[in-house]
Amino acid sequence: MLSSIFVSYLPYALVTSFTPGPNNVLALHTVSQNGWARGKNTLLGIIAGFFCVMAVCALFCYQLNHFLPTLSQALRYVGAGYILWLAVHVARSKPAGEESRKASFWKGFLLQFVNVKIIFYAITIYTGYVFPAGGSGTMVVQPLLLTLVGTAGFMTWAAAGGLFQAFLTKHYRPFNYAMGAVLALCAVGMVV
Repeated sequence: MLSSIFVSYLPYALVTSFTPGPNNVLALHTVSQNGWARGKNTLLGIIAGFFCVMAVCALFCYQLNHFLPTLSQALRYVGAGYILWLAVHVARSKPAGEESRKASFWKGFLLQFVNVKIIFYAITIYTGYVFPAGGSGTMVVQPLLLTLVGTAGFMTWAAAGGLFQAFLTKHYRPFNYAMGAVLALCAVGMVV
């Protein structure tokens, strides 16, 4: 039963995980600016936070459905505000050699709790695929599976940042403006 449920939501999960979003842009930017070794804390923060959000959504999905209109509205604006702050930070940042601030576990971790994209990702999968298929017994495994798919998406973006690190460091200003604009569009898309 677990595999049939996983296969049913896998296309949605893959598309959602690999399309631009706050995690993917942050992972790409972090590795392109700091490299893998110095960027690993942020990447680990994204993974840990992502898993926590998937688990919380699994545990409280029925309750969230009851409070969803109010909660989703509040999260939408809080998340959009944080993502806009992150967009400005990315646009204004300089290559790691010029910037004393390190990549942070907490930056990646806390982003997950205001990242409406992954919250809706989890709620959609749990309420649209898992529960209707009678998969409530698989809820212990589902957060792990969703985290693995999500991690594949943002690590692919991080790898792109690592591959193009020299180029992106040399041309950091236009790249950072473009990544800041992508994040700003993510924030605008959340509230419009």
